Amino acid sequence: MGRILTEKDVEAAVKGGSVYAAGGGGWADHGRMLGYAAVSIGKPELVSIDELAADDWVATAAAIGAPASTTPWEMRGVDYVKAVQLLQEALGAPIAGLIVGQNGRSSTLNAWLPSAILGTKVVDAVGDVRAHPTGDMGSIGLAGSPEPMIQTAVGGNRAENRYIELVVRGATAKVSPILRTASDQSGGFIASARNPVRASYVRANAALGGISLALTLGEAILAAERKGGSAVIDAIVETTKGAIIARGTISKKAVVYTNEAFDIGTVTVGEGDDARVLHVMNEYMAVEDPAGTRLATFPDVITTLDPNGEPLSVGQLHEGMDVVVLHVPKTVIPLASSVLDPAVYPHVEKAMGIEIAKYALETSG
Repeated sequence: MGRILTEKDVEAAVKGGSVYAAGGGGWADHGRMLGYAAVSIGKPELVSIDELAADDWVATAAAIGAPASTTPWEMRGVDYVKAVQLLQEALGAPIAGLIVGQNGRSSTLNAWLPSAILGTKVVDAVGDVRAHPTGDMGSIGLAGSPEPMIQTAVGGNRAENRYIELVVRGATAKVSPILRTASDQSGGFIASARNPVRASYVRANAALGGISLALTLGEAILAAERKGGSAVIDAIVETTKGAIIARGTISKKAVVYTNEAFDIGTVTVGEGDDARVLHVMNEYMAVEDPAGTRLATFPDVITTLDPNGEPLSVGQLHEGMDVVVLHVPKTVIPLASSVLDPAVYPHVEKAMGIEIAKYALETSG
């Protein structure tokens, strides 16, 4: 049976989602805003994909853009709702449920407000359990699809007359960049509902149970907080079935912002033979020892935590900071079809200058 999401679930979703954000940005406060608005205005309902009929329509709720504090972005909760309404009108059929492309500081909660207002279910499935740099990686196999898709985008800075409503149809690879441009024009961050597919397709291609993973992790973190930082870290390790693969002081941060709107580079934790090098493309994509031996690779979960167990994004890191590095191997998390698709890796490998696919697509180990 479905589970009505309530006020106590909001903080759990934000805290669990922040660990699975894997060093990605996003705003915990935006997640809280979406969650608290949803639970105060209605009864958002989390359901497993098996609770929908096979031919029900399911779409992806997403926030698009890389809003910096310097950009004039404005995203209201109603924008997520309007995006779903526009998608239903364009499709000519109701959207039964919404998934998200990835867990994150706010993305874990992207589907809650439409659920509270429109009754679309929050489907317990994600395009990727952890956050990732490219939309293709969370697209449940639709990135290269020649089938025409419908994508909507809503939002923008009202005071600067940047508010946009957009409905586009076409192959995903061709229309996704249009939504990124709309996001930029709107001020840097825009709400989207896109790529409606049948529930049977989601069941076969998404990472099932991804939302409840984040909730369970968040509940464990909240329960451990009164016992202090080391108890929080222990709870995270135990709940995720992961391990701490590095702890120490950040000795070097060499991350640059590219004209493709990606943060790319490395963060080194510790010094000498014990150092660990974290490879970054918005999120942590790989960890190596000083000899270049690979210790972790996407779609493994890789996250930096401060000594109190608080997840830190790449942007929060600076040299001299003490961190621990969590690694959750891909073998213990549900994987969606996209992260097993060789086509999503060349772009990332080229941008980062390291191998990812070889490790990501290994079936054993």
